[in-house]
Amino acid sequence: QVQLVESGGGLVQPGGSLRLSCTPSEITFSFYLMGWYRQTPGKQRELVSTITSGGRTNSADSVKGRFTISRDNTKNTVYLQMNSLKPEDTAVYYCYAANYRTGYWGQGTQVTVSS
Repeated sequence: QVQLVESGGGLVQPGGSLRLSCTPSEITFSFYLMGWYRQTPGKQRELVSTITSGGRTNSADSVKGRFTISRDNTKNTVYLQMNSLKPEDTAVYYCYAANYRTGYWGQGTQVTVSS
């Protein structure tokens, strides 16, 4: 059974940084597009950043210049480095893995930006 194990969420002050990690099991990691999405209560889940198997990245305008997605295929792990965090970045962050046939979601990790 595929599982995406996320870590790194928590409480941080505005302007601070966090790094999220996600390690999937039971997939050939290097073949998958990986991504991070986020969701707040009452709103749809939205794209944060994605990275292809070849390392091409895409990010939402709201996080460009602040968040960086990366992957380490030797560790089967995708990261989301979040800098200059704002209160509006508060959300549950979900890891996503997809190939041409299917996609998988992690259980989510809470990020709260507050003073």
